[in-house]
Amino acid sequence: MSTTQASPDKYQLVREDIVKVFPNEEYDDGSFAPVVLRLAWHASGTYDKNHKNGGSDGATMRHKTESQDPANAGLQVARDLLEPIKAKHEWISYADLWTLAGCVAIEHMGGPHIEWTGGRRDKNNETECPPVGRLPDAALGKDHVLDVFVSRMGFTVRETVALIGAHTVGRCHVDRSGFDGPWTYNPTRFSNQFYKLLLNVEWVEKKWDGPKQFVDADEGEIMMLPTDMALLEQPFLQYVELYAKDQQAFFDDFSAAFLKLVELGVSKRGKL
Repeated sequence: MSTTQASPDKYQLVREDIVKVFPNEEYDDGSFAPVVLRLAWHASGTYDKNHKNGGSDGATMRHKTESQDPANAGLQVARDLLEPIKAKHEWISYADLWTLAGCVAIEHMGGPHIEWTGGRRDKNNETECPPVGRLPDAALGKDHVLDVFVSRMGFTVRETVALIGAHTVGRCHVDRSGFDGPWTYNPTRFSNQFYKLLLNVEWVEKKWDGPKQFVDADEGEIMMLPTDMALLEQPFLQYVELYAKDQQAFFDDFSAAFLKLVELGVSKRGKL
């Protein structure tokens, strides 16, 4: 049973307040939802199954060591956005709020419902931050993707391809990651468009002074990162092709994989 069903009033009010802060015509493509999804992803994606540390439990990005990791550039926007909600609902931990907000963002953008449950606690000591450098490096290739997702976090190849499909929303910023542009033509709509474009567009290396990335050969309006292009290789390609043809398969797999992501390293202590 989901937490929402178990205690509908408690979490439903938080969900409603989260949805209210997403629309903003002055930010990116008119919505904060993609950057809030990125916050939940990055807060969770530090987990190391071999060392049994990192992950969403603790909300350690509140501390300087993790917040200043270059991979987390720009996420202060999302953390600040959620701060008034935390102040209003003092009982919820930052770790629960950030991950819940990411799940709400996915559904708000047209994606699948995530069966999120609470129970995370916040860690208040800087020393509990995971080592910097655990998040994926978009400039690298297939071996790096396999190392981070499969070897370190414990995902299957299929789950890995599904999770990277979160790039169907949002955009890169030169002043944050160094990369620039959206992956899709509808960066606030959660769909399988990322896979369709990855397979069917002619991608060329962008001619600029920035880091290596790829743009569509026609207009240069959308882009792909080196780690995205790696999905066109084995062992990933079969799942890219599957998700490009079957959005429901993508939604089903993404829902399960994202739930697994936000629960990595979380010792459940019962529903709040």
